[in-house]
Amino acid sequence: MEKILIIAGKAVRFKSTGAFLLRYKAQFGRDALGVLLKMEKTMEKLKNGNGEAIETLDLTPFLEIVWTLAKTADPTIPPPMEWLDTFDEFPLIDVIPELQDLILTTIQSSVKSKNLMAGAAPKK
Repeated sequence: MEKILIIAGKAVRFKSTGAFLLRYKAQFGRDALGVLLKMEKTMEKLKNGNGEAIETLDLTPFLEIVWTLAKTADPTIPPPMEWLDTFDEFPLIDVIPELQDLILTTIQSSVKSKNLMAGAAPKK
């Protein structure tokens, strides 16, 4: 799945593939699925009016996910901080909802794969 967004006047391609989770882990040393699930829980708390959730909100993983989706679409983009420095502004609050489908595709595919693997395990 692929999407193009205009950010600070630039057309930026984003893509989600099977390599997305591996690319994230290779770059940031963490499991993307765990990060995405934690982000989802925090966002759910914020939607439900839990004001304390704002204290635990870290935007860094959001930027990491966005960079990884861009890097998956274009392997030539520079490392995260250099890439983000190429934008005069980066409206993360507008970008994340636009990429939600790409992110959800990754989560849904991973969950389905885990369920299939669990179902394939021999029963005792």
